[in-house]
Amino acid sequence: MSSVHYRTATVDGHEIFYREAGPADAPAIVLLHGYPTSSFMFRELIPLLAGDYHVIAPDHLGFGHSAAPSASEFTYTFDALAELTSGLLDQLGLDRFALYVQDYGAPIGWRLALKHPERISALVTQNGNGYEDGFVESFWTDVWAYGANPGADTEPAVRTALDLEAIRWQYTHGVPDPSRVSPDTWEHDFALVSREGNDQIQLALFRDYRNNRPLYPLLHEFLRTSEVPVLAVWGRNDEIFGPAGAQAFARDAKDGEVHLIDGGHFLLESHLDVVAGYLRGFLGRVLSPAAAS
Repeated sequence: MSSVHYRTATVDGHEIFYREAGPADAPAIVLLHGYPTSSFMFRELIPLLAGDYHVIAPDHLGFGHSAAPSASEFTYTFDALAELTSGLLDQLGLDRFALYVQDYGAPIGWRLALKHPERISALVTQNGNGYEDGFVESFWTDVWAYGANPGADTEPAVRTALDLEAIRWQYTHGVPDPSRVSPDTWEHDFALVSREGNDQIQLALFRDYRNNRPLYPLLHEFLRTSEVPVLAVWGRNDEIFGPAGAQAFARDAKDGEVHLIDGGHFLLESHLDVVAGYLRGFLGRVLSPAAAS
């Protein structure tokens, strides 16, 4: 089994932590995490891929083991996080790679694909939206309201997402057997989100999320013109990004594959083997040596 290495790189003056595994000359896959977690969410998937692929999983700035400058020192937007990720991949010499995105990782990944479409060998989205379809209204109403009019009237509703119970809910909702989900997950994330000043980082990204939506038509055009292979593997019971978000990719992806699984938002915690099976089958089909070269 390939060893996992835990590294840091300085990108635009900021320390970015990343996990790396697999042969350096193998086809590359970049794993981009969501809120409120980090590359920790991929800790069990990475060894399953590393025998055949060069795996890179960074922590976004403000998350995990990456630096977390205060919101007064750094302007936290999805544009800014994508630029740092792009800078890291440039430093690592990755000029061709597949993307696996989840939650926040999706809008960051879409920006990478739109900036350098020639670099993207395949796209895998696991509960990461790229369409207006799939936004579950009961979750998103407060986020949209806060983004449109941030202030004392709208902030309390979204600030609850930083609470331990709300983070636990992200892991357990929609999971038929919640006992399969380790409490280490939400305790780990809550501890990092609770660091001094991190609430302001997260609130800034909540405010900015609405600016991801104008990218969607550009993403759809990219999918049509590039004909990049797409795998959407999704927890069908997700109450944040519903299954319509997965099914929508079939509209524009010429080589699209959609699988809905009886799980929730953090599918790797309850259905790791199922997701890994679909992922390895997909990558084995689309990342042949000829396609990866």
